[in-house]
Formats: sequence, structure tokens, C-alpha cells
Amino acid sequence: MDTTGIKFVDELDLNEKRVLIRVDFNTPLKDGEVADDTRIRAALPTIVHCLEAGAKVILCSHLGRPKGKVNPKYTMEPVAARLAQLLDTDTLLYDVEVVFPEAVVGPDVAELIADLKPRHQVMLLENLRFEPGEESGDDAFARELAELADFYVNDAFGAAHRAHASVYTINKFFDRNHKAAGLLMRAELQGLGRLLQRPEKPFVAVVGGAKVSDKLGVLMSLLDKVDEILIGGAMAYTFLAAQGVGVGESLVERDFIDQATSILNRAKAQGVKLRLPVDHRVAPSFEATEATITDDNIVPGGTMGLDIGPRTAEEYGRAIARASTIFWNGPMGVFEKPAFAEGTFSVARAMADAEGYTVVGGGDSLAAIEKAGLAESIDHVSTGGGASLELLEGKSLPGIDALRANYPID
Repeated sequence: MDTTGIKFVDELDLNEKRVLIRVDFNTPLKDGEVADDTRIRAALPTIVHCLEAGAKVILCSHLGRPKGKVNPKYTMEPVAARLAQLLDTDTLLYDVEVVFPEAVVGPDVAELIADLKPRHQVMLLENLRFEPGEESGDDAFARELAELADFYVNDAFGAAHRAHASVYTINKFFDRNHKAAGLLMRAELQGLGRLLQRPEKPFVAVVGGAKVSDKLGVLMSLLDKVDEILIGGAMAYTFLAAQGVGVGESLVERDFIDQATSILNRAKAQGVKLRLPVDHRVAPSFEATEATITDDNIVPGGTMGLDIGPRTAEEYGRAIARASTIFWNGPMGVFEKPAFAEGTFSVARAMADAEGYTVVGGGDSLAAIEKAGLAESIDHVSTGGGASLELLEGKSLPGIDALRANYPID
């Protein structure tokens, strides 16, 4: 991807400067603790770089959907606690304390920032979405955030497709020399950029998940780039229904049958091999704990398809092994349940074993790769599911575009 006009954090002189870093700490919580710290760990290189540069580091992020109101269920406090644990390692030459002000903006926050000790303290603001101005992209709220710092760094690729105050609007209050992309953002743009700029052929896309409607744009875009598309997840049943195949009680988006048919026809016309499951793991309901494997691509009446079958997994694995570039977004089934996880994990193993350039596009695919312990074997694991898909669709990302713009405004 073209990064012309974008500065990166390692180009800035941050010594004794206040630096506001927009991170993506939208992590799952369980029993008051962080259940998956992948996104926190992904931001550590930028945080540590700013600390070692002598900056006063202020972090901000959203968490969940509190809808502009303070909600203890979505407090960043557990995230602050996990961040403190991750920073308490031998990799730093000094101890780092995480300061949590329990607010986003205001005089008390500004006072705490004034007293922050460079190299020894990091501040994590309370949930940005507790403020109604965050999701609306409000200028006044963005200005309040901007006044907390001398420099702004966006390292939240997972939120780069949102025109929110902390991602987009805040850029209005920093000129080009006082804002930058973080190290994670650079890795994302470089890693995903390889899929956009003459990817090595053959190029195979593995696309899963629940809904064709969620992936319609990216599927249409991929048809112009790839040699094969391997479809899994509940969305496969909309495509099979479009072909007249019996899908039993499987989830089908009836309103998108025509769009699925159009994609199938366009793939055929363009010479793109679009593969659908040839067998399935089925059960009477989501609550089932055991799966039955079908003999073919037909889902028997009274059952629903909840995972690709072993022959499909083997076929998809061979296609992945042949490819020089592979992109994967979306699980092959209800992988959270052991009975319906094997299809997704088989794709994860095939990705890990592939000799081609492999990219996993965030979301549930990221969770599956992490759960399988295979993330280290993937060339690029994106932290942004929605952002990575919009980038592949050819859409501009507000959070990226705003870094190029030369403000500030009065």
C-alpha cells in the first residue's frame, strides 16, 4: 500500500514530549480479566519505542460498545492491569508503572499527564466510547484529546476504517510533522500491501464466516485478484442453496441468493475457481456436542451444516499448499465448539505449513490461529478484521488518509 505522505513514529523526536497513542485494546474480557491479550502485545513495540525515546506516553482505546455512556462493564481497568504485567519484563531497562485516571479527558487527566515520569510511567485513558463524541467524530471532543499531547500516533489498525474522533477527527489538530503511524500500523500496511501490489501467483483466498452479506464487497474485489476462492462457514450454505443443493436447516441468507449466484457466475466467467464444501459436519442444532459427517455436499433434512468435512478440508489444504500467496478471513465452522472446530484448525495447519506468503485477516481467523498455537508460522497476522477487508476491497481507510492530511485547523 502507498504510504506516501505518512510519517512513522521512529521518524519523530519525542524526548520529553507528550505523545498520545491511539491503540486498539478492544480485547475480550472474562470474569473481570483480559481473556486474549493479542492486541495489547501487538502494540508493545510502539509503546516501548516511545518510552525509550523519553516521551510521556498516553494511550487511548475503545472497548466494546457502551454507546457513549459510562458503563463499568466496559472499563479499561482490566486492560491497564494486563498492560502492566506485559511491561513488567526483563526487556526494559527500567520499571514501568501504568497510570489509570478513570477518565478520558478533563483537568484531572491533564494534571496527571503533567506529572508523568518519562520512561517510568505510561497512562491509559478510560474507554473512549464512554464519550458520546468519540463515535460521532465530534470536533470538540477530538480537540480535547489533542490538547493532551504534543504528538499524535495512530497504531490502531483495527479501528482505521472508522471515522471516529480519536482515529480521524483528531488529525485536524496536528500538522504533518506532529502526527505519525505506529510500528504496528506500518507492519499492517506492509503485510497487507503485498496482497494489493502484484501478489505472486497462484493467489488463493480462503473466506469463511457466517454471512455472505458481510463479505460481499471483498468477494467481488477478490475475483479480480485471485486464482481460487475457498468458501467455508455458514456463508457456504447460501452459495450451495443458490446452486440448488439441499442444505437442510443450515443458515442461509435467502435475500442474498441472487448475489451469491452473481458471484458464482462471475467467477466462472473470469476463470476463478470458486470451491464450495464437498462434505460437511452436521448436527441437529448449535447446542449439539457431536457431529455427523455427510457423504457428499448435501445436508440432510433436520440437520444443519456447522463445519466443513474432512474431504473438503483435504481439498482446501491442497489448494493452499499449491499457492504462492494465501489470504484467509473467517472460520470454516463453529470453531468455538470442539465438535465443529476441525475444519477451521485444518485450514490453520495448512496455512502454517504453506511455503507461499500467508496472511490471516484478523477477527475469528486470528483467534483460531492463536488458539491453534500457529500464529508464529504465519507471515502476517492482521489485528484488524474489518479494516483488512475494507483495504482489500479497495476502500480508503479514514484513519490512514487523515495521517497524510496537512492540518492543523484553528
